[in-house]
Amino acid sequence: MSGTTIKVIAEHSGISEGVIYRHFESKDQLFYEAVVEPLKEAVDDLVAATAAIDRERPLTPELQLKTMTGLYRQLISTLEEILPLLGLVLFGDPQVARRFYQENFVVAMDRLAEAWREVEDRYGFPFESPDISARAVFGIAFVLALESHHNRGFDRHRAVSLISEGTVRGFFPAIEPARKRN
Repeated sequence: MSGTTIKVIAEHSGISEGVIYRHFESKDQLFYEAVVEPLKEAVDDLVAATAAIDRERPLTPELQLKTMTGLYRQLISTLEEILPLLGLVLFGDPQVARRFYQENFVVAMDRLAEAWREVEDRYGFPFESPDISARAVFGIAFVLALESHHNRGFDRHRAVSLISEGTVRGFFPAIEPARKRN
Protein backbone atom coordinates (compact mmCIF):
# COMPACT_ATOMS: atom_id res chain seq x y z
CA MET A 1 0.00 0.00 0.00
CA SER A 2 2.79 2.42 0.70
CA GLY A 3 3.68 4.27 -2.47
CA THR A 4 0.40 3.39 -4.17
CA THR A 5 -1.96 6.27 -4.78
CA ILE A 6 -5.69 6.45 -5.40
CA LYS A 7 -4.79 7.72 -8.88
CA VAL A 8 -2.77 4.55 -9.64
CA ILE A 9 -5.55 2.34 -8.21
CA ALA A 10 -8.13 4.16 -10.36
CA GLU A 11 -5.98 3.85 -13.50
CA HIS A 12 -5.45 0.11 -12.97
CA SER A 13 -9.17 -0.33 -12.29
CA GLY A 14 -10.24 1.67 -15.34
CA ILE A 15 -12.30 4.12 -13.29
CA SER A 16 -11.94 7.71 -12.17
CA GLU A 17 -10.53 8.81 -8.83
CA GLY A 18 -13.87 10.47 -8.13
CA VAL A 19 -15.68 7.13 -8.25
CA ILE A 20 -13.29 5.74 -5.64
CA TYR A 21 -13.67 8.79 -3.39
CA ARG A 22 -17.48 8.55 -3.62
CA HIS A 23 -17.30 5.11 -2.02
CA PHE A 24 -14.19 5.33 0.15
CA GLU A 25 -12.83 8.11 2.32
CA SER A 26 -9.22 7.06 1.90
CA LYS A 27 -6.82 4.55 0.44
CA ASP A 28 -6.73 2.84 3.84
CA GLN A 29 -10.52 2.43 3.90
CA LEU A 30 -10.42 1.05 0.34
CA PHE A 31 -7.77 -1.46 1.41
CA TYR A 32 -9.74 -2.41 4.48
CA GLU A 33 -13.00 -2.92 2.57
CA ALA A 34 -11.42 -4.68 -0.42
CA VAL A 35 -8.91 -6.86 1.40
CA VAL A 36 -9.40 -7.08 5.16
CA GLU A 37 -13.20 -7.48 5.15
CA PRO A 38 -13.22 -10.42 2.69
CA LEU A 39 -10.46 -12.04 4.76
CA LYS A 40 -12.51 -11.61 7.91
CA GLU A 41 -15.43 -13.32 6.19
CA ALA A 42 -13.19 -16.20 5.11
CA VAL A 43 -11.85 -16.60 8.64
CA ASP A 44 -15.45 -16.61 9.91
CA ASP A 45 -16.04 -19.54 7.53
CA LEU A 46 -13.04 -21.28 9.09
CA VAL A 47 -14.48 -20.68 12.55
CA ALA A 48 -17.79 -22.15 11.39
CA ALA A 49 -15.93 -25.23 10.14
CA THR A 50 -14.50 -25.75 13.61
CA ALA A 51 -18.03 -26.01 14.96
CA ALA A 52 -18.43 -29.21 12.94
CA ILE A 53 -16.09 -31.03 15.31
CA ASP A 54 -17.98 -33.71 17.22
CA ARG A 55 -21.48 -32.89 15.94
CA GLU A 56 -22.42 -36.53 15.56
CA ARG A 57 -22.47 -39.08 18.35
CA PRO A 58 -21.22 -41.51 19.38
CA LEU A 59 -17.70 -40.53 18.49
CA THR A 60 -15.90 -43.45 16.90
CA PRO A 61 -12.38 -43.60 15.47
CA GLU A 62 -13.91 -43.63 11.98
CA LEU A 63 -16.07 -40.59 12.71
CA GLN A 64 -13.12 -38.80 14.27
CA LEU A 65 -11.06 -39.39 11.11
CA LYS A 66 -13.95 -38.35 8.86
CA THR A 67 -14.45 -35.16 10.85
CA MET A 68 -10.75 -34.31 10.77
CA THR A 69 -10.62 -34.94 7.01
CA GLY A 70 -13.59 -32.62 6.49
CA LEU A 71 -12.02 -29.95 8.66
CA TYR A 72 -8.73 -30.11 6.73
CA ARG A 73 -10.58 -29.94 3.39
CA GLN A 74 -12.49 -26.85 4.53
CA LEU A 75 -9.43 -25.14 5.99
CA ILE A 76 -7.25 -25.82 2.95
CA SER A 77 -9.92 -24.75 0.45
CA THR A 78 -10.65 -21.54 2.31
CA LEU A 79 -6.99 -20.71 2.85
CA GLU A 80 -6.11 -21.43 -0.78
CA GLU A 81 -8.93 -19.17 -1.95
CA ILE A 82 -7.74 -16.26 0.17
CA LEU A 83 -3.95 -16.69 -0.20
CA PRO A 84 -3.39 -13.53 -2.28
CA LEU A 85 -5.40 -11.37 0.13
CA LEU A 86 -3.86 -13.11 3.11
CA GLY A 87 -0.40 -12.29 1.81
CA LEU A 88 -1.32 -8.63 1.43
CA VAL A 89 -2.68 -8.38 4.95
CA LEU A 90 -0.22 -10.54 6.87
CA PHE A 91 2.91 -9.35 5.08
CA GLY A 92 1.93 -5.74 4.45
CA ASP A 93 1.51 -3.09 7.08
CA PRO A 94 2.71 -4.63 10.40
CA GLN A 95 -0.05 -2.95 12.43
CA VAL A 96 -2.79 -4.19 10.10
CA ALA A 97 -1.20 -7.64 10.11
CA ARG A 98 -1.01 -7.84 13.90
CA ARG A 99 -4.56 -6.60 14.33
CA PHE A 100 -5.98 -8.98 11.69
CA TYR A 101 -4.04 -11.93 13.09
CA GLN A 102 -5.13 -11.26 16.67
CA GLU A 103 -8.74 -10.42 15.91
CA ASN A 104 -9.35 -13.15 13.34
CA PHE A 105 -6.83 -15.97 13.15
CA VAL A 106 -6.28 -16.27 16.89
CA VAL A 107 -10.06 -16.31 17.36
CA ALA A 108 -10.45 -19.09 14.79
CA MET A 109 -7.68 -21.19 16.33
CA ASP A 110 -9.06 -20.64 19.83
CA ARG A 111 -12.54 -21.70 18.66
CA LEU A 112 -11.07 -24.92 17.27
CA ALA A 113 -9.22 -25.52 20.54
CA GLU A 114 -12.44 -24.92 22.47
CA ALA A 115 -14.29 -27.46 20.30
CA TRP A 116 -11.57 -29.99 21.09
CA ARG A 117 -11.79 -29.18 24.81
CA GLU A 118 -15.52 -29.94 24.65
CA VAL A 119 -14.77 -33.31 23.04
CA GLU A 120 -12.28 -33.98 25.81
CA ASP A 121 -14.88 -33.12 28.44
CA ARG A 122 -17.52 -35.37 26.86
CA TYR A 123 -15.30 -38.36 26.25
CA GLY A 124 -12.49 -37.95 28.75
CA PHE A 125 -9.80 -37.88 26.06
CA PRO A 126 -6.41 -36.84 27.39
CA PHE A 127 -5.95 -33.66 25.33
CA GLU A 128 -3.08 -31.86 26.97
CA SER A 129 -2.79 -28.87 24.68
CA PRO A 130 -5.76 -28.24 22.36
CA ASP A 131 -4.57 -24.65 21.86
CA ILE A 132 -1.25 -25.81 20.39
CA SER A 133 -2.94 -28.61 18.43
CA ALA A 134 -5.36 -26.13 16.86
CA ARG A 135 -2.45 -23.93 15.78
CA ALA A 136 -0.63 -26.95 14.37
CA VAL A 137 -3.70 -27.93 12.33
CA PHE A 138 -4.03 -24.38 10.99
CA GLY A 139 -0.31 -24.33 10.15
CA ILE A 140 -0.50 -27.66 8.34
CA ALA A 141 -3.58 -26.50 6.42
CA PHE A 142 -1.81 -23.27 5.47
CA VAL A 143 1.22 -25.13 4.07
CA LEU A 144 -1.03 -27.55 2.18
CA ALA A 145 -2.98 -24.58 0.75
CA LEU A 146 0.33 -23.11 -0.45
CA GLU A 147 1.25 -26.47 -2.00
CA SER A 148 -2.14 -26.71 -3.71
CA HIS A 149 -1.82 -23.18 -5.02
CA HIS A 150 1.81 -23.25 -6.21
CA ASN A 151 2.66 -26.89 -6.95
CA ARG A 152 0.92 -28.30 -10.04
CA GLY A 153 1.93 -31.87 -9.20
CA PHE A 154 0.62 -31.73 -5.64
CA ASP A 155 -1.86 -34.51 -4.81
CA ARG A 156 -4.20 -32.68 -2.47
CA HIS A 157 -6.52 -35.64 -1.91
CA ARG A 158 -3.61 -37.87 -0.83
CA ALA A 159 -2.17 -35.13 1.37
CA VAL A 160 -5.48 -34.53 3.15
CA SER A 161 -5.93 -38.25 3.71
CA LEU A 162 -2.43 -38.72 5.11
CA ILE A 163 -2.43 -35.59 7.24
CA SER A 164 -5.86 -36.43 8.69
CA GLU A 165 -4.68 -39.91 9.66
CA GLY A 166 -1.48 -38.48 11.11
CA THR A 167 -3.36 -35.89 13.12
CA VAL A 168 -5.81 -38.40 14.56
CA ARG A 169 -3.56 -41.42 15.05
CA GLY A 170 -0.16 -39.82 15.43
CA PHE A 171 2.55 -39.15 12.92
CA PHE A 172 5.22 -41.49 14.18
CA PRO A 173 4.94 -45.02 15.46
CA ALA A 174 6.16 -45.64 18.98
CA ILE A 175 9.65 -47.07 19.09
CA GLU A 176 9.63 -50.43 20.74
CA PRO A 177 12.98 -51.53 22.23
CA ALA A 178 12.65 -55.02 20.73
CA ARG A 179 12.31 -53.58 17.20
CA LYS A 180 15.20 -51.13 17.51
CA ARG A 181 18.00 -51.75 15.05
CA ASN A 182 21.52 -51.92 16.47
